[in-house]
Formats: sequence, C-alpha cells, structure tokens
Amino acid sequence: MVLVALQDVYKDYIMAKTRVPVLKGIGLQLAAGEMVCLMGPSGSGKTTILNIIGGIDFADKGRVSVYNQDLEVMSDKRLSGFRNKTLGFIFQYFNLIPVLTAFENIEYPLVLQGIEKKERRRRVEAMLEAVGLPAVKNHRPDELSGGQRQRVAIGRALVTRPKLVIADEPTGNLDHKTGRAIMELMKEMNEKNRTTFIFATHDPMVSAYTSRILHLLDGAIVKEEKP
Repeated sequence: MVLVALQDVYKDYIMAKTRVPVLKGIGLQLAAGEMVCLMGPSGSGKTTILNIIGGIDFADKGRVSVYNQDLEVMSDKRLSGFRNKTLGFIFQYFNLIPVLTAFENIEYPLVLQGIEKKERRRRVEAMLEAVGLPAVKNHRPDELSGGQRQRVAIGRALVTRPKLVIADEPTGNLDHKTGRAIMELMKEMNEKNRTTFIFATHDPMVSAYTSRILHLLDGAIVKEEKP
C-alpha cells in the first residue's frame, strides 16, 4: 500500500527578490511499514520534502498524496487534526513549548487527541523511560541540554503512536550511544506496529536502519540504494 506519493514536485523560494529553485521534479513513493532515508548536502531539498509530506509547506507544481489525502486543499483545522492523528514530527530544532516541562511537552499531543488523563500519564511515563529522561521530566526546555531536548522532541513525536513519522536529523544532537538507542526504539515501533518512517539525515548510522536511501543533490533524487 502506497502511503505517500510525490509526483513531479517542484518548489521554489523567494530570497531577496530572487526565485531560488529548491525541488526540481521530485518523484518518490513511500509504502506502509517502510523506513526510508533522504541523504544529501545542506540545501539539497531534504527538509523541504519532509515539510511538504507533513503539510507544513506546499509544492508549487506536481502531485502530493499522503494517505490518499491532498493536504493542500484541507482547511487549517482539518489539516491540524490530520497531522495530530496521523503524523509524528521530529524537528531539527526541537520546537518544544518553553513554558511546559519535558513531561508536559510529550503529553501535549495526547491532550489534543482527547486521551484521558490516566492513559496519558501511563504513555508519557513509558516514553520518558524509553528515551532515557525520567530524571528530568519536570524540567523545562531551558533547563535541558541539547541532547535532552532532542529526546523530548522524539518522545513527543512517538507517544501518539503515529502511522507516519517524519524526522529531520533525529540524531543530530545525540551522542552515538543514545542515537543508536533511539534508532532501536524506532525500529521496534516499525516492526511491531508497521509505523512508517522517513528521515532526513547526514548520519550514516541512521541510514543503516532504513530499507532505502534516496540521495539528493541540487533538488533532485540522483541515486537510490539499499544500506
């Protein structure tokens, strides 16, 4: 089953009144249960592809389908609901809520889903253990290291048990041991629940956990390989 399909996708950005092409005819498909990695130098279009799949940004041209949905025609309210129920996001720069504790940041998407309090607590406590953060669950983001904030962001993305996880440099702020533990957690989710993952990374350790690697250069997929 094809969950994500991009067909002949183009995207430009305007920078200082100059149109800069970012994606140049991208085509890719992501099937249920896959773990796929986008690799390439900075500026090659990896993050833009993730943002388009997640409905954070939209293509200028081409067709984009996510779970047979055209996100571009959804209202803001419907799109927010779709993201919360279906997608998990791991952002490169965390995007944590500064006034909330680590526990509350991980809990927040469950609140939006209307999960009852006892179940929320059970799932958040389990996720804090899984990402190695029970000792700092009451700390706010400005009291945490970069690696700890990254793990909070990962816990927040995974706690809803999403069908698709979109991860931008998920191990970028983690030491090798912690990064491998996080990837093992994601691999376990993939195998148990058929959770689908798409990563953008420079880290060869991340790519080793995936089934396919798509290499990007200057806004185009130039090579596909298996790790």
